[in-house]
Amino acid sequence: MNKILDQLPKNKQIILFDGVCHFCDQTVQKIIKADVHNLFVFASLQSEIGQQIVKYIGVKPNIDSIILYQPNIAYYIESDAAINIAKQLKGFYPLLQIGSLFPKALRNAAYRYFAKNRYKWFGKKEQCEIPSAEIRSKFLL
Repeated sequence: MNKILDQLPKNKQIILFDGVCHFCDQTVQKIIKADVHNLFVFASLQSEIGQQIVKYIGVKPNIDSIILYQPNIAYYIESDAAINIAKQLKGFYPLLQIGSLFPKALRNAAYRYFAKNRYKWFGKKEQCEIPSAEIRSKFLL
């Protein structure tokens, strides 16, 4: 296995996100605040480690989705990733599990529509943001 992947935290779930998407960045900030059990770390899909994880788990490299990777257990994409993340957070986020009542094909179609339009609706950055010192430990750089 790749040396970098060998160094991934074994006791954390990894959220891969679009590092240039304003909406995605805001969502990551909300997840960090609601992650009271410190379950998650983050990596941008555009980063070297993000690309290595994507390749390792066998997802197409140009994926347009959030990915939840639970090392040596499973990975989730699209609406399944969002639901599995939400159910582990504090506050109202676990209520988003109600989405799992809808057929997966319908959930993912809605997810893909949103993902396709997110730059138009929320904007895009020129490059991934460097996390502040106070939350840097939550990011795989």
